[in-house]
Amino acid sequence: MTKPLFRSRDVEMQMEALGIICHHEKQFMDAPTVVGGVNRLLKDEDCYVVMDVGGDHIGARAIGGYAPKLNKDNTIVYYVLNAYRPWSNDIDHIDGTLGQILGVSHIQLGKLHMVNNPNNGITTTAKEFIEGSRKMSEMVTPYIAVDFACVREDLYEDVKDSSDVPVFPIELYLTYPWLQTDFADGQPVPGRG
Repeated sequence: MTKPLFRSRDVEMQMEALGIICHHEKQFMDAPTVVGGVNRLLKDEDCYVVMDVGGDHIGARAIGGYAPKLNKDNTIVYYVLNAYRPWSNDIDHIDGTLGQILGVSHIQLGKLHMVNNPNNGITTTAKEFIEGSRKMSEMVTPYIAVDFACVREDLYEDVKDSSDVPVFPIELYLTYPWLQTDFADGQPVPGRG
């Protein structure tokens, strides 16, 4: 199984044009590295730091050293749920994965804010968003609140009133090269804008 990954270094110039600063050492292969400067940025009260550490305990291990700062009152730690992913399609998987992540990252459970992001990639339909959102709400809200849901912006108007939590439209800035062309039947790839 292969998984195409987003690498910030591949789109560094586009992100910097949006005011996003990429902190990384120049490298030419993928490696689980922690770049310098994160501690300084986490201490900066005027700075927003976004760290995507992946969806499992392996990625979460990288932020364990930052736990004292991440557990402070001035931080928000989001945990993104997707009912269509194998590790969050039932409450036992969510509990197991989340337990592993919390164990290695040392993030306090009370710091977590849940985000519902039901999607099947760029082909997600409004119906899939609604069904995935409902399923996730039924599974997790007996234990922890879901703060909000995200949906691709071209579906937003169709689904904004279907959720019991606020729905935020997201714009897909990055797509893979094989998604830059239309489908064989001439239909455009959804979300490509």
